[in-house]
Amino acid sequence: MNAADPTVNMSIEPRSDQLNAEDLLTGPRTVTIEKVASGSAEQPVNVHLAEFPGRPFRPSKTVRRIMVAAWGVDAANYAGHRMTLYRDPAVRFGGQDVGGIRVSHMSHIGKRITLALTVTRGRRSPYVVDPLPDVPPPTEQSVELITGDQLKRLWPLLSNAGLTEPDEALAKLSEVLERDVQSTKDIHADEVDRIFAEFETEQP
Repeated sequence: MNAADPTVNMSIEPRSDQLNAEDLLTGPRTVTIEKVASGSAEQPVNVHLAEFPGRPFRPSKTVRRIMVAAWGVDAANYAGHRMTLYRDPAVRFGGQDVGGIRVSHMSHIGKRITLALTVTRGRRSPYVVDPLPDVPPPTEQSVELITGDQLKRLWPLLSNAGLTEPDEALAKLSEVLERDVQSTKDIHADEVDRIFAEFETEQP
C-alpha cells in the first residue's frame, strides 16, 4: 500500500477525544482507572482515567489481552487499578511504524508476568509486565486547634469590634479565614495571629 494513501494517513492522525501515543512523547505516565465502559465496534473498550478526564484510553487488542491476563475478565473490578503507559514507536498500522500505547507496569499483580502475545501473523513474542508498587495511604497531619489562652484573647477582640452576637462573630471569622467557621473552637492555632492582624488593620 502506498504510504501516501489518504485512507492510511487519516487513520493514523491523533484524535483529541481519546488518549493518544503522542501524549506520551515526554515519557511514561502512571494512570488510575476510574471506570471501564463499552465503546464502538472498532474500539470496543473505553478506559476512563483520572489523569485524562474526558479523553479515555482505548486499548489495542494486545493491551486488552494483557489487562485480562493480569486482572481478570470482569472489567467492573478495574476501578482504582493503576498502570504505567508508554509510547512504543515500533507499533505498526497499515504497514507503517506509527507508534502505539503499551503497558510496562500494573498494580494488583503479585509478581512479574510474561505473556506470549501475537506480534504479527504467525509470530508471537514475550511481553513482560512488572508489578506497580502500591501507593501509600496519605498521612493525616494533625491540626492544632486554638488554645484556651488564645480564646481569652479573641473574645475581647471580637467584642471591641462590636461583634457581640455569636452569628455575627462567626460570619466575620469565616470571612477573614476564607472558610466556614462553625465555632471559635474550630479555629486553628496558627490562624489566630492572622485574625488579630486583620482586626488591627480595620481599626481607625
